[in-house]
Amino acid sequence: MVQSLNLKALASLTSIIRRPYLASPHVFVKTISDIDYRKLRDECGIRGVIFDKDNTLTAPYETTTHLNASIGLRNAISVFGIDQVAILSNSAGTKDDPNYEDAVKIERDMGINVIRHDEKKPGGLDEVMKHFEDSVIEPYQLCMIGDRLLTDIVFGNLYGMLTIHCLPLCTGKDNARDNKIASLIRPVENGALYGNWFGGRIVRNKTIPHKIWAGEESCEIVLSKQAKNVNDSDKMKSN
Repeated sequence: MVQSLNLKALASLTSIIRRPYLASPHVFVKTISDIDYRKLRDECGIRGVIFDKDNTLTAPYETTTHLNASIGLRNAISVFGIDQVAILSNSAGTKDDPNYEDAVKIERDMGINVIRHDEKKPGGLDEVMKHFEDSVIEPYQLCMIGDRLLTDIVFGNLYGMLTIHCLPLCTGKDNARDNKIASLIRPVENGALYGNWFGGRIVRNKTIPHKIWAGEESCEIVLSKQAKNVNDSDKMKSN
C-alpha cells in the first residue's frame, strides 16, 4: 500500500508551531510491552486504548504483531477487552486502503479492530469516538499510543487523551518498508523534542496535563526499570 500525502498533518503544522507542546507525550516507553495497562484502567480513568499500527504494533505494512509488541497487545486486550482496544492507522482503514482490504486482513490476523476513518491523524476523532461510544464519554478516557510525535501524539493531545510515545519497532534494514516521509521526519521530530537543547526542554516542561493521571511520581505506568531508564539519546534512535 502507498500512503498518500497527509494533508491533515500539514494543516496542523500552524497549530504545532504556535503550541509545540502538543507534540510532547505524557509518557515515553521503548515498546508497548513496557506499559502497565491495569494501572491505566484502574488509576488513570482510561476506558479504551488506541494503537498506531506501523512500527508500534507491527513492522511497516505487515499484518502480524511484532515480537516486541506481542506481550503488550495481549496485556491490553486482557485488561480492557477486545472491543476497547483498536488500531488507528494512517495506512490501513483509510482511503489509501482500497476496499479496506488491509484493515480486514489485520483484523483477521491480529484479532484487533481497525477504525475506518477518512481523515488521517491528527484527524479522525469523530470515528474514534463512534467506535468507543459504548464505554467512552470524553476523549480523556482514551489512551493514544504510537511512535510518531506529529501524528499520534499530537492527535491525542489535541483532544485531551493520555499519550504514550514509543520507539519504532524496526530500524536499519528491518525498517526498509517504512513510509519514506515518516522515516525522514521521525528523526527530526524526535531530535527536536528530546534533544539536549533549551527548546526541547521548554517544550517538555509544558506537556499538557492529563485530566486524571497526575504523573509518574504519583502513578507509575511504565513497567520495567530498564524502560524507565531510557535516556534522551535512546529516544532519538528512530531509524
